[in-house]
Amino acid sequence: KYHYLAWKRLAGELGFDFTEADNERLKGVSRARSLEILLEVGGVSLAENEKEKAASRKNDWYVEYLLAMDDSALLSGAADYLARLRKGGIRVALGSASKNAPLILERLNIAGFFDAVIDGNAVSKAKPDPEVFLKGAEALGLSPELCVVFEDALAGVEAAKRGGMRVIGVGKPELLPGADRYVSSLRDLC
Repeated sequence: KYHYLAWKRLAGELGFDFTEADNERLKGVSRARSLEILLEVGGVSLAENEKEKAASRKNDWYVEYLLAMDDSALLSGAADYLARLRKGGIRVALGSASKNAPLILERLNIAGFFDAVIDGNAVSKAKPDPEVFLKGAEALGLSPELCVVFEDALAGVEAAKRGGMRVIGVGKPELLPGADRYVSSLRDLC
């Protein structure tokens, strides 16, 4: 939601509309690649230094939104499901392209549910490369085939499958082809 709002704001500044459908292409990919897709959608080209400035402005807006966020922004069922996993002794890692993942977890009051956080600061390759998930499995001391990834982005589904993991797609199946199972929300698992 907050990434979308920041990208939409940048698109507006650049003179074009950016829809939620357009935003589906950005889920799970790096900030640099997201900017390229956004510019492609708008038919806009920028010099490299302007791209850097635009990406920085977008991130500043995104962080503003995050700082105003609280646990009411948490996906339905997420806290309950994480609590069930913790109670059951199941280790949990977060694998995210976002360099702001620790801030998000703190703002949502769920940081304590995670045994490891692998974010954009810890990886050199963005999804659909499996690096983020493989590092998560390693941090938990598990082989990839013993891991289940919950993903709401196509790039993440592809990354998890490339890493040899099972995937539960969270959202519409038509947007997440290749997942092993689908749920409309984490509440479905509680």
